[in-house]
Amino acid sequence: MPNRQLRRAVASSFLGSVIEYYDFLLYATASALVFNKVFFSSLDPLTGTIASFGTFATGYLARPLGGVVFGHFGDLFGRKRVLVATMVLMGVSSALIGLLPTYGQVGALAPVGLVLLRVLQGVAVGGEWGGAVLMSVEHATSRRGLWAGFTNAGAPCGLLLSTAALAGTGALLDEDAFLDWGWRIPFLASVALLGVGLFVRNRVEETPVFRGIQRTGPRRMPVWEVLRHHPRVLLLGVGVGLSAFVVQSTLTTFVVAHGVQVGHARQTVLNALTLSSACAVVGILAWSAASDRFGRRPVVLAGSVAMAAYGFVLFPMVDSGSTGLLVLALVLGQGVVHPMVYGPLAALYSELFSAEHRYTGASLGYQLAGLGAGLAPLLFAEVQRATGGRGLTTISTVIAGCCLLTALCVLALRETAARDAPPTAAPRGGPPC
Repeated sequence: MPNRQLRRAVASSFLGSVIEYYDFLLYATASALVFNKVFFSSLDPLTGTIASFGTFATGYLARPLGGVVFGHFGDLFGRKRVLVATMVLMGVSSALIGLLPTYGQVGALAPVGLVLLRVLQGVAVGGEWGGAVLMSVEHATSRRGLWAGFTNAGAPCGLLLSTAALAGTGALLDEDAFLDWGWRIPFLASVALLGVGLFVRNRVEETPVFRGIQRTGPRRMPVWEVLRHHPRVLLLGVGVGLSAFVVQSTLTTFVVAHGVQVGHARQTVLNALTLSSACAVVGILAWSAASDRFGRRPVVLAGSVAMAAYGFVLFPMVDSGSTGLLVLALVLGQGVVHPMVYGPLAALYSELFSAEHRYTGASLGYQLAGLGAGLAPLLFAEVQRATGGRGLTTISTVIAGCCLLTALCVLALRETAARDAPPTAAPRGGPPC
């Protein structure tokens, strides 16, 4: 049984991840269904969707910055302090989105404000993930894949809550009321979630690994150490995670907008996404635990092959017009295939770097890979526009190409699951790869 501090650390990491991704992915769903009509109402529907996805992408572009900034302070001053700051920044930014005036009220200032707040969201979530993972990994002495996997499981759980919040609000209101003010309610609810998250997070102690490196005295700039001494590990880590992020945003953002465009009711798509998000929580924890038994490499490699094949059946199932096939496509993708690659990433990234710069290294690798999630919906929407809606095979091919890159990168890394508990220090060459 895990000790009390490990239980608290895992619970705090999971809950913090849920709250951060509730806010961050609430924006993703709203960008597919609401923001093109509220903040870009002067544009035609397809162009408005592309513009909406563009603001969505800015959050992902800001995530590496958050990883570097908060990773730096987390490596120098502690994981816990930084995680409190990232949670506050995310909660306040999301609540302010819920208070933004629309394009019809203030014109171009509305989308400008939306972009600025989205950037702050990106910076916050960019700093959150690495610290949340390390709080679990650095308290654990075994089964790091499972305990770290709770942080990644927080992402679909946050999506589940955010989608359910939008779906529930939409079900209670008519279309006009929902677009006028109803969509704001889930964003304003961030304030309540922030209070709960801070209460739980403040009860967790700093990790024993960080307390150990505190005694070694002043350290060099963590980001400089990562870029100078571990560039190969960092680049391979980015390649390993890229396909997971491309598929993640395809399922949670692009398919949502595409499903509505091809005739599925908005509520039907949201309900399917809600169900698949619940399945994703189970899938991520199951494959994370499997990576402890079989290794990170075999699970991620098998997942990348399965995702490549899945990319070619996804859109025919969505375009079939069948609600059952739409639900099956999302459940299969989010609940089974995607978690094979995404689940083990939390432990894998933390095991690639030594403790002195682990927050920075893990965050930077993960968030640079996360750029794929921000850019994929924008790229795919542009492909659809340029081809008159006939570019789905091209999109599936891009997904398969990203999966091939993941497979090659994971083969270039040695297995990390069998290593002892995260070391306080490592040779300048870093972990074997």
